[in-house]
Amino acid sequence: MGRPARKPSDSLLVSGHRFAALTAARVSDPALGAPSSAAAARVPWRWPVALPLLLGLAALYGPTYWDFLFGFWAAESQGHELLVVAVSAWLFHRRTGELRALASPGRPVVAALVLALGLAAYAVGRYLSQLHVNSRIELSSQFLVLLALLLAYRGWRGLRVVWFPLLFLLFAMPLPGGLATAVTAPLKQAVSAAAVALLGLLDYPVGRSGVVITIGQYQLLVAEACAGLQTLFTLEAVGLLYVNLMAYRSAWRTALMSVLAVPAAFLANVVRVTTLVLVTYHFGDAAGQGFMHRFAGIVLFVVALGLLMGLNRLSERFFGAAQ
Repeated sequence: MGRPARKPSDSLLVSGHRFAALTAARVSDPALGAPSSAAAARVPWRWPVALPLLLGLAALYGPTYWDFLFGFWAAESQGHELLVVAVSAWLFHRRTGELRALASPGRPVVAALVLALGLAAYAVGRYLSQLHVNSRIELSSQFLVLLALLLAYRGWRGLRVVWFPLLFLLFAMPLPGGLATAVTAPLKQAVSAAAVALLGLLDYPVGRSGVVITIGQYQLLVAEACAGLQTLFTLEAVGLLYVNLMAYRSAWRTALMSVLAVPAAFLANVVRVTTLVLVTYHFGDAAGQGFMHRFAGIVLFVVALGLLMGLNRLSERFFGAAQ
């Protein structure tokens, strides 16, 4: 008897298995040059959709920040809120590639609920802000709106990717008045004393009564914006930003640098107050209270960042540059 012929379907089935295995190997092996699953999941950035959203956010919160920086609520401004917003946008931009690569569906129902809550908070906050009652509700609503957009785009996994830029944006908000008042008084006393001691070492005719600094014919009151809890809170943001960008491997070094951001913030406050006192003494009260007062807020960030960089170099002696 002759040997029975193989079924064509069996041969085809075996070949199919081999082909499937080879295909899987080519996809999973980066050396073969095939696109990975993460790359295949990438979608292009849709500017026709993104641009109207960006313009809508600018139209919604542009007047909010204008009132906060230049309007009735300017007294609560520290002068660096726009810088915090710009840094948050840059941090978000750094993660957009990873965000687009996520194969995570959006959560439209949850996003719609959060967006409705955010817009309601904006409407109530805008009304109270125009009545000169409170500006924090209006500012807080932006986090709900941004959270809703992220949930609609990539869901909860997308939020885990860009949590730090969203958290960093919180540092652009003023702290509650009661908490700031309770902690600010001793901070202002300490900063004023340190600034006067530094100016005394430089032989300037300076004196102090509480938080009032006298230099020559001028008397300057150290306000909360110069040495309060809000300033310390914002400078802590600089420390956290620095730690996030350095991406230390050692958890101990990360914790140490986060804690060292507090004394760095205090020293930066002393430099700011000293600079404003010197500007007032040499160029008059108008110069000290005008543009230079706002410019000193930027100087505050630069000094704090420089101190953190110096502390980072010092920590390398204990942890090593690779940690």
